Amino acid sequence: MKITDIRTSEFSVPLRTPFKTALRTVSKIHDVLVTVTTNDGRRAFGEAPPSAPITGETIGSIRCAVEDFIRPALLGRDLDDFDNTMQVLHTALLHNTSAKAAVDMALYDLRAQKLGVPLYRLLGGSKSELETDLTISVNRPEQMAADSLTAVQRGFHILKIKVGLEPQLDLQRLTSVRRAVGPDITIRVDANQGWTPAQAVRLIRSMEDAGLGLELIEQPVPAQDIEGMAFVRRNVSTPLLADESVFSPRDALAVLQAGAADFLNLKLMKTGGIYGALQICSLAETFGVPCMVGCMLESSLAVSAAAHLAAGKRIVTRVDLDGPGLCSICPYTGGPQFLENHIVMNETPGLGIQPDWIPPLS
Repeated sequence: MKITDIRTSEFSVPLRTPFKTALRTVSKIHDVLVTVTTNDGRRAFGEAPPSAPITGETIGSIRCAVEDFIRPALLGRDLDDFDNTMQVLHTALLHNTSAKAAVDMALYDLRAQKLGVPLYRLLGGSKSELETDLTISVNRPEQMAADSLTAVQRGFHILKIKVGLEPQLDLQRLTSVRRAVGPDITIRVDANQGWTPAQAVRLIRSMEDAGLGLELIEQPVPAQDIEGMAFVRRNVSTPLLADESVFSPRDALAVLQAGAADFLNLKLMKTGGIYGALQICSLAETFGVPCMVGCMLESSLAVSAAAHLAAGKRIVTRVDLDGPGLCSICPYTGGPQFLENHIVMNETPGLGIQPDWIPPLS
């Protein structure tokens, strides 16, 4: 099975409500669709979101990376020589992790299609169902409380609360949310690198003193400040999740060796796809540190690939795959079923997902 073509296009999906973090505000998904074709007539698809504040990529840079660098490197490659093909993909150019991830997930899809098994079974087949959280965007405390209550009414039992934009208001935001949803809802907090180490310790201790019962704090300090992250972890009781600090296996090793996190957050758009994420899973298993699989602003295509990774690896104990839940429509058919908080894995070969209707760009 040889690669005969790789093409890119663009698509747009409106969100239910604007998505706000400490880094940006977005009202729609506008991503790159990658189509990979093989000589036996198979096609597979991948998706790459432009996340310039995180990966440094734009729509233009993703399309250029795929069409001008990855495509010529992979044309004619035999997918039966899978490991070497993945090495060619991931060394075609530096960085550009979302562009690589889009092609990577399509190649894994093709491999599983040929073998006639769902991708998650090929990866280890640990779980056939997953439970995801839903992200609550940064807003006024009363609005975040209302949004959280709406999410609970939709059936979500786990909420990820965005903070970090205004540290002086973050405790008030979380207190309002906890009061609205009650004690039985799991709350995760994502600061998106919004605090200094000293601020993080002070704020997290205040949250602990307030009895908010938080499951974890995600990326409280800037991504490169591994020592600062370790300092925070030594001085608070709430577990820490490393997100933007972990792109590569080398990053993961640095975080693990420093004792800077209780969990690692794997996102295909950071790791360059499933290939790199599996390497990080192996490191996490060695250190006994569990992982979460998350997503950026992605449609059900890219999130399906992430779900297959999460379902395939035992070290993945938490899931943050709410991209489809944030979208107002789904332009795909097949694949895992995203039933609000519940994800049911497909038993069809590969990712099992196909483009249905690509909304016109506005």
